[in-house]
Amino acid sequence: MDHADHVGLLRAGLDGVAARERWADIGAGTGAFTLALADLLGPGATVIALDRDASALGTNARAMAARFPDVRFETVVADLIDPPDLGPLDGIVAANSLHFVPRVQQVEAVRRLAALGRPGGRFVVVEYDADRGNPWVPHPFSFETWRQLAAEAGLRDTKRIGRVPSRFLRAIYAAASRT
Repeated sequence: MDHADHVGLLRAGLDGVAARERWADIGAGTGAFTLALADLLGPGATVIALDRDASALGTNARAMAARFPDVRFETVVADLIDPPDLGPLDGIVAANSLHFVPRVQQVEAVRRLAALGRPGGRFVVVEYDADRGNPWVPHPFSFETWRQLAAEAGLRDTKRIGRVPSRFLRAIYAAASRT
């Protein structure tokens, strides 16, 4: 996947965003989806990248500064299972990050993340469309499983907004919900 694929997966979940919104990329890593988020939000927006790997966030920050200098950017070193208070967010993106959370902890992790969003905010997930993982993607969840998980975590209006083929675990989908 390339930048255009990342943008394409997120685009429908950010349809109608207002200028100057605050979004967080949870489990941001080196920034593939952070860059897509910044591209879609545009100048004046704020993007917060959260990851437990400070080195990856450094790479992410350099890429953001080079490509999207007019987007406010913050990094937070933390684990997505126990996120700090990031203030009311207009949206949250969790792209290929929640599959590192053990299945028995996923609902609570999503509930905690969703609590960072303002009422009616958006929660966009990008995930492998499979319910069985491998050593590199240990706990993926299909769209149907995400729909159930999201409801249990208190999210609403969940819909699939994109899907692309993948060499690994057949496909990757994007889904959007409301907090």
